[in-house]
Amino acid sequence: MTVGVVGAGITGLALTHYLRERDVDVITFDAREAAGGVIQSQQRDGHVVELGPQRMRATPGIRELAGAAGVEDDIVTASEGSLFVYSRGRLREAPTDVKPFLRTDLLSWPEKLRFLAEPLTRDAQPQESVADVFSRKFGRAAYERFVGPLYGGLYASDPSEMPAKFALEGLMRREQEAGSLLSAFRQRVGSGEKSPAASFPDGLQTLPEALADTYADSVHLDEPVTAIGQQRAGYSLETPDSEYDVDQVVVTTPADVAADLLDGVAENTDALAELTYNPLALVYLAADGLPSGLGYQVAYDEDLHTLGVSFNGAMFDRNGLCTVFLGGMHDPEILTQSDDQLDEIATTEFERATGYEAEVVDIVRRDRWFPAYDQTWWGLDDVTTPDGMHLATNYTARMGIPSRVREARELSERLAESVK
Repeated sequence: MTVGVVGAGITGLALTHYLRERDVDVITFDAREAAGGVIQSQQRDGHVVELGPQRMRATPGIRELAGAAGVEDDIVTASEGSLFVYSRGRLREAPTDVKPFLRTDLLSWPEKLRFLAEPLTRDAQPQESVADVFSRKFGRAAYERFVGPLYGGLYASDPSEMPAKFALEGLMRREQEAGSLLSAFRQRVGSGEKSPAASFPDGLQTLPEALADTYADSVHLDEPVTAIGQQRAGYSLETPDSEYDVDQVVVTTPADVAADLLDGVAENTDALAELTYNPLALVYLAADGLPSGLGYQVAYDEDLHTLGVSFNGAMFDRNGLCTVFLGGMHDPEILTQSDDQLDEIATTEFERATGYEAEVVDIVRRDRWFPAYDQTWWGLDDVTTPDGMHLATNYTARMGIPSRVREARELSERLAESVK
């Protein structure tokens, strides 16, 4: 059996590794000259900047994959540090574990007691919005100052527009296993000691590039798949210069690209093209100082444009570098502002929150970046693919590098089992 993989992002490359490990023939294509997909690391004025994910978790799966690619020893992990929320005029520690929960002033003690009462509430329901779930289960104050900014900030999305069925699928499953959403939330958010925040000296793209090099005989960069055809047995993958016959196909591309490729092969692919991706402006700052920690989100009752800030410099010793996120579903029109205006907004709000001055290193705009997991995701219920065709993407499952790697491993197991 030969598996054709469309897309050499982390999902496609991890799948390539796991299939090769199981002695399954695989051929992987990508339109870009560089591997990585949304994982893009570049040099800007002597700084390593991340155009996509800012960090990953050094889970056992990530370490194993990095070891297979020969870069496990290059992993850099962040020292223990807090995540903050800018609320009521200053940074306050986010209560991601027991000790931070006890000492934080982000919530009053009555609000903390309301938060702790979550196990007494009704389980989250798929048809509820994320905002309704978190407000009902943890209290309105905890939602606006902590849970909402923290969770919505992962996607630059608005939790009131995110159905729980899609945005909270993993947490709801863990809620059933752990007995409460609070326990499930702690397991997910407070896992830093076992799997700390991590990167590489030259950025996260080190991992997909190393995987592409390791499996260079299977990975075809700068060779886009332009069409997928269904045959009597298997599929054909057309590229500008060749055509390849494969038994099964795994598509890992962005939704609009997948919609074009699957048109005429899968059903109701228009729903893929209609999925909302949130726009983002990433403003990279070199600060004259940074608090120790991972970064901060902004509470919903604050009058800042900033969604959140990642302290890359503090985590990975990158000379005071941090990434300011602007836009998202809350403020998409900010991307129309000039570079000078974004510079002023980012530096002014950063100094207001941290007390440190900073200078802009670079500004990057992305019109379609993070999947929104909003109401358009209901359309996925109608998308059906024929036997032997699979979608393995961050819009049909969870975002995050460890989650992408885990899905690739699970899919490889099913594909290898089908050979037997």
